[in-house]
Amino acid sequence: MYLKDGPHPSVFNEQVKVVVPHGGNATLPCKLNRDSQSSFAGGEMRVKWTKFSKDSSKENDVLLSVGFHKTISGTFSRRAYLLEADEDDASLIINNVTLDDYGKYKCEVIDGLDDSKVVVSLELEGVVFPYSPRLGRYNLNFHDAVQACLEQDAVVASHEQLFNAWKAGFNWCNAGWLSDGSVQYPITAPREPCGGKNVAAGVRSYGLRDKDRAQYDVFCFTSHFRGRFYFLIQPYKLTYREAVEACKNDGAEIAKVGQIYAAWKLLGYDRCDAGWLADGSVRYPISNPRRNCSPTEAAVRFVGFPDKKLKLFGVYCFQVFE
Repeated sequence: MYLKDGPHPSVFNEQVKVVVPHGGNATLPCKLNRDSQSSFAGGEMRVKWTKFSKDSSKENDVLLSVGFHKTISGTFSRRAYLLEADEDDASLIINNVTLDDYGKYKCEVIDGLDDSKVVVSLELEGVVFPYSPRLGRYNLNFHDAVQACLEQDAVVASHEQLFNAWKAGFNWCNAGWLSDGSVQYPITAPREPCGGKNVAAGVRSYGLRDKDRAQYDVFCFTSHFRGRFYFLIQPYKLTYREAVEACKNDGAEIAKVGQIYAAWKLLGYDRCDAGWLADGSVRYPISNPRRNCSPTEAAVRFVGFPDKKLKLFGVYCFQVFE
């Protein structure tokens, strides 16, 4: 909470973090605090909402309000507006929250030469997962990593998202890109091949790396989806091409890696059948560990990137809800 003393409007918020599901609506609080001596007369004050970039190096405009005139910027057009529950309410509403909406927002009230501001974090309920392409480990520069996550219905995870996943038990030895251009990896069980067994558990960082030349894996973040994820029952095993067609014939599309992780983590989806996914990988989600089906841990099990001509697997499909 930030407050300014004196006879000018100041702002405060009742919560510094808002957590919503993907596709939901978020209310980012921002309230004016005025006294009877305030110089504000109603027409000169400006309310400005901005969003910090992934690395916090700059701010991007979201909404500017001056009296009755309001300007909404970029991807927030038609999705963002002020709540204005009363004359002191400058809270921001964001409808149909996307994965890219995650981050820190600043509400700034400007009255002449005076201004006051608060910062609110918007977080999404979701899951962080590691990703490497068919080429294998450490083959993505930062720009390739961004594209790889997008293709799997996800975005590159932030440090905060990876840190929260680590606190929840995420343990992964391969280093991956994060949204600020750093490369990190989460270790809950220190061991020799992963930085040493005598080093404390934690999120280990290589720091910022060259986005064009350095190559690593990537940590992606995905959230709830509007659709149905399912294993398509078939009388026989499928090649990759047959798997794509089978989903299409069922009124769906072959599922993406982000969708299998979201179904597993957020919906508790559990199935022991290995199935093709859109990137050509074969995986299966286990929420209830058991013999022959990930006996030691709940996880999305990775079979690999087999020859697409092999008729050895089923398929996971995804049907979008209109």
